[in-house]
Amino acid sequence: MEQNRRDFLGFGAALIASAATIAASDEAKSCAAGSHKRTLTWVKDPQKVLSPATIITPRKGRKYNPVVTLNGWSLPYEMKEGVKEFHLIAQPVVREFAPGMVVNCWGYNGTSPGPTIEAVEGERIRLVVTNELPEHTTIHWHGLILPNGMDGVGGLTQPQIKPGETYVYEFTLRQSGSFMYHPHADEMVQMAMGMMGMFIVHPKKPETHRVDRDFCFLLSSYDVAPGTYTPNPATMTEFNLWTFNSRVFPGIDPMVVRKGDRVRVRIGNLTMTNHPIHMHGHSFEVTCTDGGWVPKSARWPEVTSDIPVGAIRCIEFVATEEGDWAFHCHKSHHTMGPMGHTVPNMLGVKQDDLTEKISDLMPDYMYMPMGREGMAEMNDMAQMGMALPENTLAMMTGDGPFGPIEMGGMFTVLKVRKNQPRDDYSDPGWYVHPKGSVAYKC
Repeated sequence: MEQNRRDFLGFGAALIASAATIAASDEAKSCAAGSHKRTLTWVKDPQKVLSPATIITPRKGRKYNPVVTLNGWSLPYEMKEGVKEFHLIAQPVVREFAPGMVVNCWGYNGTSPGPTIEAVEGERIRLVVTNELPEHTTIHWHGLILPNGMDGVGGLTQPQIKPGETYVYEFTLRQSGSFMYHPHADEMVQMAMGMMGMFIVHPKKPETHRVDRDFCFLLSSYDVAPGTYTPNPATMTEFNLWTFNSRVFPGIDPMVVRKGDRVRVRIGNLTMTNHPIHMHGHSFEVTCTDGGWVPKSARWPEVTSDIPVGAIRCIEFVATEEGDWAFHCHKSHHTMGPMGHTVPNMLGVKQDDLTEKISDLMPDYMYMPMGREGMAEMNDMAQMGMALPENTLAMMTGDGPFGPIEMGGMFTVLKVRKNQPRDDYSDPGWYVHPKGSVAYKC
């Protein structure tokens, strides 16, 4: 009986969560009000970066075009006797997944995922790693060719980094491309808690593989039960939050580009399943993996690229079509917000006669019959002001210029604009369609 009651309450909580809108934070409200100019700066105090909007690293003084980490930032460094030195702190962090929900994660330098590391092929780098976690850890530099003792596998290539200890990794970058970093210690817990980051190595010759705009982000998944704050690291398949850089729509920044730009998007997958990432409005080619650059003769056009587990795919295209184009995982449940996997199928089921009985059984619990005609009706219920469980997002949310977008996970928008200034990533607002170019009711 108790198990059935928990399942029922879970179903009801999921329905209520699905029916409510998210109360936007002050920052989100200001962004929605108009164009939001992104700050081009290093993060001087990363501890204050709870969940940044995309922070753009300026090109000035660099021979490469810095990547733009979706809802993230790049790690500062110091030059010490010809070695580029980075400092990473493994620690518990709080990550805002979207306005209305924060999650107790583990990460690096105040954020989860950690900051993107950027360097140049041929450089000597030093990575100073301090462990502020409650257990030991290491860092593996996924895809990089380096000395065996720098590979970061606890017990195999090095001792574990115990709490309070600092270890140094130092090696020369022998290839360019797109890579990741993550623990190789208690991986089930540490990666499930959000410990990961991107590692970008730019080509030694700046003209090689040049693009105008270069985005990157990591795919990750979490199981955070409604009303709670901490992911369940024992979950193997039944995740309820699918994220781009530990953010869910509508809390994900758009990818803003200028019409005619050559654009690269680097996507790393550290979830426990593959993700067919689909882009509307354009076709693209896969130009790089975590194993290296793909020769031009081996590329072919696609609109969906399946990102395997533990892998990176970099796609490139020329932004020829103006508009607001959807960019998302094509597994439909991965573009939804938190909902239990034991929810019964209510399609076509008449529930009206049960409402009174359920209300008598649980007088303090608001139950509304939903799901008979599909889940879209839940957006209508949102207008009634139904409250969410504590720290829980709606299943379908986000509004566009024509109404609810009904997404809540791995979904963002590629915004292509003819008049977008070069190197300007600020949100231009919704696309204004030319007269006669929008589908209409007849």
